Amino acid sequence: MAKIILGFSGEMASGKGLAVKYIEEKYKASSYRFSTILRDILKVLCLEESRENIQKISTVLRKNFGEDLFSKIMKEQIKKDKNEFIAVDGIRRMEDIKYLKEIPEFKFVYLEADVEKRYERTVKRKENAGDENKTIEKFKKDHAAEAETQIKDLKQYADFILENNGTEEELFRQVDNIINEKK
Repeated sequence: MAKIILGFSGEMASGKGLAVKYIEEKYKASSYRFSTILRDILKVLCLEESRENIQKISTVLRKNFGEDLFSKIMKEQIKKDKNEFIAVDGIRRMEDIKYLKEIPEFKFVYLEADVEKRYERTVKRKENAGDENKTIEKFKKDHAAEAETQIKDLKQYADFILENNGTEEELFRQVDNIINEKK
């Protein structure tokens, strides 16, 4: 069977992480997340893993080492991975897929969901410090941050677009359909 590499993008809490977790569990996929590098740096620096700090570290690294830095890192990690299924979470800008698109097995998936649904998910999952106390106004304001502004533009480059306003099972069926199409 051919290798399948799916890269996921979408606005905050659109379901990227859930889709990746599903692929990890059902298909025994390897997974990579753009923010892992940034979270690791924050841990080493003993700084809070807040959305704001993640964005600051990302901006500093990209300004000093190139906008495509994370795409280069991700491509090298994926090239070394022998797993049949690979999922990549957190693509945020065109530069993030620059080198990934050079991998023939790579397919780009964009997830979309209504802002109210995404807000509910953010508060519920508490992934970043302060998420559980976030208001819908603050959530909407977070979308104006530099790290978030380019995400919507990526939709036009997607190989697949998934709508995720329904149940988890509905999302999983859509993911299965992509994988079955690629097998």
